[in-house]
Amino acid sequence: MSPLRSVCVFCGSRPGNRPAYAQAARDFGQAIAQEGWRLVYGAGDVGLMGEVARAAQSAGARTMGVIPTHLMAREQGKRDLSQLVITEDMHERKKVMFMNSDAIVVLPGGAGSLDEFFEVLTWRQIGLHRKPIFLLDTEGYWQPLVTLNRHVIAEGFAEPPMLEFYSTVPDVPSLVTALRSALS
Repeated sequence: MSPLRSVCVFCGSRPGNRPAYAQAARDFGQAIAQEGWRLVYGAGDVGLMGEVARAAQSAGARTMGVIPTHLMAREQGKRDLSQLVITEDMHERKKVMFMNSDAIVVLPGGAGSLDEFFEVLTWRQIGLHRKPIFLLDTEGYWQPLVTLNRHVIAEGFAEPPMLEFYSTVPDVPSLVTALRSALS
């Protein structure tokens, strides 16, 4: 029997302005369950976090939520998860989520999701891990970030291999296919 694979999902605590974002979060949550993976996420029951978690749970996935004490009320921390970890701060949250996952997926989100993406990207860039990182580019959401990263390289602040440390996928079916390959 193969070990349980865990997918860390970083995403918005808000739903965003396009219905496609929430739909993709729900579809991915269901896919996590169908693939037999465990969801590791920020433990919130709001925004895209809540969408992905509720969909994963309702489809039977194991879920691990990690949330700092100060966000329990603001992000409506879900207490009905398979496992809930309450941390002291945001840095510890990211570390616990990362340490308990085999792959990282970033759905649309704001400054927090960007912080999470850049932290795991930086860790990869300096050789601290080799876990796959995926951006779910729902309706082209991450294209400005992809352009920014190319600009950073063009301006001499990073080497071209940085672009190989993450993959941008257009939709949930493509994401699931890429994750299957990465986790096998």
